[in-house]
Amino acid sequence: MTAPVWVLAEMAADKAASVSLELTGKARQLADFLGEQVAAIVMGQGADRAAGELVAAGADTVLLIEHPHLAPHHSGACARVLAEMVREHMPQIVLAGATPLGADIAARLAARLETGLTAHCLDLSVEEIDDAPQLVQVVPGWGGNLALRILCPERRPQMATVRPGVFDRPQPDQARRSEVIHLYPEVTPQELIPRDIEVVHQTSGEMPLEEATTVVAGGWGLCCAEQTGSAKELCSVLGACLAGTRPAVDKGMVNSDRMIGHSGKSVSPRLLVTLGASGAIHFTSGFLRSTVVLAVDRNPQAPIFEACDVGIVGDLKEVLPLLCRELAAALNR
Repeated sequence: MTAPVWVLAEMAADKAASVSLELTGKARQLADFLGEQVAAIVMGQGADRAAGELVAAGADTVLLIEHPHLAPHHSGACARVLAEMVREHMPQIVLAGATPLGADIAARLAARLETGLTAHCLDLSVEEIDDAPQLVQVVPGWGGNLALRILCPERRPQMATVRPGVFDRPQPDQARRSEVIHLYPEVTPQELIPRDIEVVHQTSGEMPLEEATTVVAGGWGLCCAEQTGSAKELCSVLGACLAGTRPAVDKGMVNSDRMIGHSGKSVSPRLLVTLGASGAIHFTSGFLRSTVVLAVDRNPQAPIFEACDVGIVGDLKEVLPLLCRELAAALNR
């Protein structure tokens, strides 16, 4: 197998996880720059169900690593099998989702390979640096005030994890054809200490934040103004999902799975309304692909006004009720 760009794909129920399809699309872009191919690696039973989706997303080769006991929670065994494959085929780039499973296996794999791993990347690209193609990995740094470019110039493979929603999910190309390879590695009983007792797929009953077309996100200013009720009213008017920043989560305004930003979710709604969020890059990195951003904050120097399309400077106690009323009238609600 000659593909130098690998994606460690995950399964969600009986299909490829959305983050894996997003990463496969990005891997396709990176590989096209290099003039190379993409391989997607799926582990566990039933992995063949994801093959077609990964091919349509851009994979040239799909490796299905099947073993009746090679379940995701056996991350040590998964990392060992993957490390042996990497040493054999020597890919240049290995990407994984910044999910509980992806982060666990990617960290173990990087340690086994004695290479670097950049976590929670905001962007990835390949550039010619010092006469060699390098994977440029962008992350927030210095308290969230800067976007930093990280390189791994010496060790290989270059590894990175990316959260769900950071990249666009590619339009599936059903005409693509790919080589599907089945591998059946040996796994020792010592590697299989955990046992499957029960697998439960939980749903919150709410629309996933990454799929929402309209989002209202509250920050520290909304908590201080004690206007959470008005924020929920605005959500009702707009048909929006309520989300928030880290302070909003800490104050109990929203659940942790509704947090936007580098440590939370990445969203790309048609309309995002921020209420009392100052606009540090740890937050703004979570909505870079939003179509229109409307920001309300009482500080005219707040960084959020550099990241928004429409800005309103004012006290939320005064602005938010007016915003609800005017939008309700405009939308006949």
